Amino acid sequence: MLVMQSRFLPLYLIAMLLLVGIFLPSDTLAVSSSSILVNVTPENPAPNEDVSITLNSYASNLDSVLIIWSVNGKNVLSGIGKKSFSLKAPDAGGETSVIASISLPDGTIDKRIMIRPSVMALLWQANDSYVPPFYRGKALPTMGSEIKIVAIPEIKNGAQTVNPKNIVYAWKRDYTNKQDSSGYGKSSFTYVDDYLEDSSTIGVTATTTDQKYSSAGSIVVRTTNPKILFYKRDLTLGTLWEKALANGHIIQGNEIIEAAPYFISPKEIRIPTLVFNWFINDYQIAVPSYKKNIMPLAVQSGTSGTSTVKLEIEDTYKIFGGASKELEVQF
Repeated sequence: MLVMQSRFLPLYLIAMLLLVGIFLPSDTLAVSSSSILVNVTPENPAPNEDVSITLNSYASNLDSVLIIWSVNGKNVLSGIGKKSFSLKAPDAGGETSVIASISLPDGTIDKRIMIRPSVMALLWQANDSYVPPFYRGKALPTMGSEIKIVAIPEIKNGAQTVNPKNIVYAWKRDYTNKQDSSGYGKSSFTYVDDYLEDSSTIGVTATTTDQKYSSAGSIVVRTTNPKILFYKRDLTLGTLWEKALANGHIIQGNEIIEAAPYFISPKEIRIPTLVFNWFINDYQIAVPSYKKNIMPLAVQSGTSGTSTVKLEIEDTYKIFGGASKELEVQF
C-alpha cells in the first residue's frame, strides 16, 4: 500500500503545481502597450494646425486611472481619466514629442506620439475637355472625362524640403486603394470619370522612404454637363468670343454662327465620333463635316420674322456625351 502511494505522489504534486500556477500572478495578464489605442486628429496636421489626441483601451478602464501628458519632456496636463489632449502642431520642419503616461494597476504604460506637420496641395485638370480659344477659365470635366490629379507635398526635414520625386505615394479613389497608380515617385493619378457618378473623392498619402514623415490630402472632383454657346463670326475680325449670342439676336443679311461646345469630351471636336446636327425650325440642315460647328445664315430681302436655330451634338462613342442648344433669331 505504501508503494502505491509513493507511485501516485508525483502525479499529485504536478496537479497541485498546476493549480497553484493558475492563481499565481502572471506577467501575461498585465495590460500591454498595444491595448492602448491612440487616435490623432488630423492624422497628418498642417503647420500650426490644432491637433487632438485621444486614448482608448479595450482592456482597461481609462476613466479611473491617472494619465499624465507631457510635451517635449515637460508635464502639461494630469488627472484621473484625462484621455484627451489638444495642442498646436509646430512650424513647418519642426516636430513635437507628446508622451501620455497611463498609470494602470499592473504598471505604467507610456505612449509616445510624434507630431511632424506637413502640407499637401492637390491640383486637378480635365485632360480632354473642350474650351474655345482664349478662354480664361478652367476646362471642367464631364461624365466620362479623363481627369488628372497632381500631388504637391511640402514635407520638411528640419530646414530642408524633401524632394517630391523621392517620396512614396499611396492613392485612393472613393476610399479604394489604387495599387497600380501608387508607388515611389508617382505624384500624379489619372482616371476616367464614371458615367454613373457625378463626383469622385481622390485621396493621397505621401511618405518618405524611411516612413518618418508623411503628408496627406484629399479632393472632391465634380463633373458638369457640357453646354453650347453661339458666337458671331465676323468676316474681318473672326469669331467674336467676347460676347455669346442670346435669344432675340437680329440677323442682318448674311451671317455666320459658330458653336462652342464647352467642356464636351473629347476636346478635339472635329473627330468623327462627335456628330453635329443642325436644325432651323426643326428642319435638319446639312453642313460640311470639316466645319460642322459653323452654321451660315442668309436672310432673303424683304422678309422678316423669327426662327429657331438648334444644334444637337451626339457622341457615338459614349453613352452620355451629348449636348443641345436652341437660339431664337430675328430677321
